Amino acid sequence: MEFAELIKTPRVDGVILHRPFMPTVEGTLCLTGHHLILSSRQDNAEELWLLHSNIDSIEKRFVGSLGSIIVKCKDLRVIQLDIPGMEECFNIASSVEALSTLDILSLMYPFFYRPMFEVIEDGWNSFLPEDAFKDLETMTDEWRLSDVNKDCTVCPSYPPLVAVPKDVDDDTLRKVATFRHSGRFPVLSYYHKKNGMVMMRAGQPLTGTNGRRCKEDEKLINATLRPGKRGYIIDTRTINLAQQAKARGGGFESEANYPQWRRIHKAIERSNILQESLIKLVEACNDQSHSMDRWLSKLEASNWQTHVKEILTTACLAAQCIDREGASVLVHGTEGTDSTLQVTSLAQIILDPACRTIRGFQGLVEREWLQAGHPFHHRCAQSAFSNSKPRQEAPVFLLFLDCVWQILRQFPCSFEFSESFLVLVFDHAYASQFGTFLGNSTAERAKLSLPEKTVSLWSWVNRPQELERLTNPLYEANSLVIWPSVAPQSLLLWEGVFLRWNRSSKCLDEAYEEMVHIIEYNKELQNKVNSLRRQLAQLETEDPLLQTLE
Repeated sequence: MEFAELIKTPRVDGVILHRPFMPTVEGTLCLTGHHLILSSRQDNAEELWLLHSNIDSIEKRFVGSLGSIIVKCKDLRVIQLDIPGMEECFNIASSVEALSTLDILSLMYPFFYRPMFEVIEDGWNSFLPEDAFKDLETMTDEWRLSDVNKDCTVCPSYPPLVAVPKDVDDDTLRKVATFRHSGRFPVLSYYHKKNGMVMMRAGQPLTGTNGRRCKEDEKLINATLRPGKRGYIIDTRTINLAQQAKARGGGFESEANYPQWRRIHKAIERSNILQESLIKLVEACNDQSHSMDRWLSKLEASNWQTHVKEILTTACLAAQCIDREGASVLVHGTEGTDSTLQVTSLAQIILDPACRTIRGFQGLVEREWLQAGHPFHHRCAQSAFSNSKPRQEAPVFLLFLDCVWQILRQFPCSFEFSESFLVLVFDHAYASQFGTFLGNSTAERAKLSLPEKTVSLWSWVNRPQELERLTNPLYEANSLVIWPSVAPQSLLLWEGVFLRWNRSSKCLDEAYEEMVHIIEYNKELQNKVNSLRRQLAQLETEDPLLQTLE
């Protein structure tokens, strides 16, 4: 298919661009296969380059022969384009609608993008499972890297290599896969260096109404327990939902068959509820007309902060079982690709200081989201503005990033990365020139040859100039476990995402620059103090009289 077939009017002059808190710009609007571009001859006017894949919805308005298009983006931006001529306006709107809803992955921009920067490190090779396993081998010899899924037929959503207990062979894993949802047998998610406890993740067991049993499954998860120790199974569903799942062939681990494991049910909402919550939240944030009471009631009605609290509470529980109870943990919900990953990745942010570094966080996103089979293509197909009926869209990954931001805000010196890094990852998960978040699984990415045909987001992030921009100036390495507060008073609206386009950032930018200046000045003074101390010590050794004067 040729993009030209979808572009009815490739260029319109005299278009006026309106954006909140920015001066209006008049210029020429151009449509390409992947971008909506507005360029102006005005001095100092910033060009607009908007990926079609970033557009969530389009609205048309007409006053006489003047048409306006309201463009609502997946990064929650809303812009207005005034286009002279009714026909031109119709053509631009229908072309953008067609180009922004293309669902053919091989036609996405990452396949056409050519980097203008030097790729120092290929991000596609930066976080391979075999490299992560080498780190694990320095801490324990109780696990092995299995290639039972090398052709991705045992579990289509798992990567070809997974870490499993050393005493469990591949035939056992194949049998367990038939007993777990979508073949997602229990695999290692995290090893806690401090006490040797582990966190595993899986899909729900397929016990059904007859209480089906799998001895191999019991053997696999018991192999992670130390003699005389118990483990915890954290089910991210309520007990009622878990019971209902039995009728559909799913279920949960019974106490009779898993006597060494204590099952705890938590209440993390399903995908469709989360999508409705995001829509309500963004609508509240964009409504400029309401009073304080109306704003607060709309914010509460969205339930977004409740979801943040539920996810953080469950992650804290998992971390507590591992670090304070000295117990191993298995986490699952239904599929094991959404709420399960929120919990396992956030628990690692709490427990592992390496995950709070820029590189460590990239590794966490790779291991616990991309390689673990979170369906990014389905979940991020729409954001909060789409007019079409939600299918499998849900802000699961955005909620995870929101929870990370909540912890970052409570521990501002314990993270190497700044809020800007989290916002950047959010933006690229929904629309990007990089191939990192395309597809739903490692198998899909391999089939599309993404590592060969596209550039990784991490290749761009890991350049010195980008790292400098994304580094938190307050960072001081903290090797401790950090315990965030989940009290409602401690959880705030993430303004950096939800109010990013609705307010001027001038004051915040100035405050940030002043903070950086103070930190730099403090370092200078500290260096001077150290230098003077060295000079004084040298003088004391050279002149004994100084020592007697003291």
